[in-house]
Amino acid sequence: MAEGAGPGQHYQVPGTSFQRDHSPTLMAESVSRFIIQGKTSSGSTFRPSDWAERLAGVMSAFRPPGSVANHLTYSPYVVPTHIDGVKCVVVDPRLRALEPLAWQFVLDFARDNDLQTIDACMWPEPPK
Repeated sequence: MAEGAGPGQHYQVPGTSFQRDHSPTLMAESVSRFIIQGKTSSGSTFRPSDWAERLAGVMSAFRPPGSVANHLTYSPYVVPTHIDGVKCVVVDPRLRALEPLAWQFVLDFARDNDLQTIDACMWPEPPK
């Protein structure tokens, strides 16, 4: 991700498109995913270092209807990952339809901890 990018700047990496937004509650309905970054709005690294795995673990029970819950796997709606060396959690807005309180919990977590968020839309890979 570009250093020093301001709010509203658009990012594109293979297979995805990112737009920085520090207000997850203002996320557009058409966004495919949003990403909670392990950085505060001041740029500090968020602690504890396993925050993403903890958040995803708490949300692991929320799964698509008909899927088998497994306590050893994450929900497909809340997935920990790394993007450009920053620990992140990718959140699928289908969680909102499945369980609005779980969705609100994730939004509140980002807001209460002053974490940066990115709206992400999936784009097809360019032909080779």
